[in-house]
Amino acid sequence: MSKYFVHESSYVDEPCEIGDGTKIWHFSHIMSGCKIGERCNIGQNAVVSPDVVLGNNVKIQNNVSVYTGVICEDDVFLGPSCVFTNVINPRSHIVRKSEYRKTLLKKGSSVGANATIVCGHTIGKYALVGAGSVVTKDVPDYALITGNPARIKGYVCACGEKLNFGENTAQCKCGKKYKKTDEIVEEISL
Repeated sequence: MSKYFVHESSYVDEPCEIGDGTKIWHFSHIMSGCKIGERCNIGQNAVVSPDVVLGNNVKIQNNVSVYTGVICEDDVFLGPSCVFTNVINPRSHIVRKSEYRKTLLKKGSSVGANATIVCGHTIGKYALVGAGSVVTKDVPDYALITGNPARIKGYVCACGEKLNFGENTAQCKCGKKYKKTDEIVEEISL
């Protein structure tokens, strides 16, 4: 049996999977079919819709709704009040559940407060989406994006520090080294 915490004001619909050490705080709703990993933290007033997949150590801040079609790999951070969509052309009078589009957030990516993630895109590993940004296309690994629509403003290390590329390489103060080819950034060994 899994050992996780659910605040008494929250609802967890069955069936769903919740990993050890996960905490679900005040007034949140976890819907059926969800798969939530170990050591996740789901803040106040969050909704995790049916069939959402959250990896291990995912942090969801207050007032976030994670809709069907969203997959978060390990170590993803979702800032306060960020927003996901799952249909491109919603209409109240037309049921479009068969048209939900997958949105993938790769390992270690972070989404800032009040950002909007339009469905059907991938946010690359360790990418950083700035607060208030609107994501309308795929985001490369390690990219720092901001604005509406969000555009690449630079690149960040896995530790979150901004990278300064010389020719095509950069070394973070944490010691990690990277190479950049066009918009593709990869960690390289020292």
